Amino acid sequence: MPAIKIGLIGKTNTGKTTFYNAATLQSAEVSSYPFTTKTPNIGITNALTLCVHREFNINDSPKNSRCVDGWRYIPVELVDLPGLIKGASMGKGLGNQFLSVATQSDALLHVVDASGSVDSEGKITEAGEGDPVADIGDIEEELVMWYLKLIESNRDKISKEIRLGKEIGLAVSEILAGMGIKLNHVVTAVEKTSLVKKAFDNWSDQDTRNFAWALREESKPTLIVANKMDLPHAAENFKRLREYYSDLIVVPVSGEAELTLRRAQQKGVIRYIPGQERFEILEKALLNKKQLEALGFIRKAILGEYMRTGVQFAINTAVFKMLRMNTVYPVSNPEKFADKDGNVLPDVYLLPSGSTVVDLARSVHTELAKGLLYAIDSRSGLRLPADYQLKDRDILSIVSASRKK
Repeated sequence: MPAIKIGLIGKTNTGKTTFYNAATLQSAEVSSYPFTTKTPNIGITNALTLCVHREFNINDSPKNSRCVDGWRYIPVELVDLPGLIKGASMGKGLGNQFLSVATQSDALLHVVDASGSVDSEGKITEAGEGDPVADIGDIEEELVMWYLKLIESNRDKISKEIRLGKEIGLAVSEILAGMGIKLNHVVTAVEKTSLVKKAFDNWSDQDTRNFAWALREESKPTLIVANKMDLPHAAENFKRLREYYSDLIVVPVSGEAELTLRRAQQKGVIRYIPGQERFEILEKALLNKKQLEALGFIRKAILGEYMRTGVQFAINTAVFKMLRMNTVYPVSNPEKFADKDGNVLPDVYLLPSGSTVVDLARSVHTELAKGLLYAIDSRSGLRLPADYQLKDRDILSIVSASRKK
């Protein structure tokens, strides 16, 4: 399974499932009635990055990923979660089920209907009548309330661990590990809320609430997907979203446009690389008038106005900017960039900034990490120590007492 999990959150009818279908080329049910998505849809999408094979003018033979026209498609897990409404943290709608899965994601894409075609309850309304700015606030409040609920329900356990000598960071991160909470998340949240010198047992209700907000922000980096940019009122609401949530990345998106292009590309009637600014019609004769008009609209109103549909850009931004992932290529033969079977640049791994050769070895195989000696840089031929911090696009041969990669 892919190492990274991205969750799609948002109210019902915001286009989460259309975004999901466009990103994964699956066919999850889409309709206008509330809570169409009753259980999480889980699929594989891809983070796209330029492959290193062109740098050396060689042909690659990928195994754990794909390479198309010089672009590496690196698998990422995408989860389309049931829509949220106010009161979800108290069990309203499908809230508990949604929130428990959402907090297991590495990053969140918050899908909002930028056209304002969804009311406060997640029901379809006239474009412009809904308020996407308020919708985001509603969902964020529910997420934080879920964090707060879990912290409060584990307060006695956390207090006990602290009394036994553990620092608060370790106590909280171990108890909430199932939510993907890590030590650095807790430490940063405590610092942000100025609670470093205040004993946990003396935290006020407001202290705990502030901590829950900070912990949510630290542990689940979030990007706002301003969806349905092809509809009226979307442009003005997109501007409002960027102004109000100036501390977050807001990406203009048309999930419908991306899904149309991906389906056409899948059928071979157009040439299209997800995330690019243009597409080429290959089989015009296979398209009827309505289909040609739809492609013309996408070219003019979406690509012409926003340069891209935004779906792939949102995924790439989450992986490479918010999660700060680097691409690293492990090989056995550093001179030929190949594995032991002769496959050139067979695998690429996504590892967070700050990762070392040890982390790469552990990702490839635990035995490699146990017997790790050093790594060889394929570009320079230099030996790199186990604590060398990996750089994006590194090509390394891991030398281990156990075996070689």
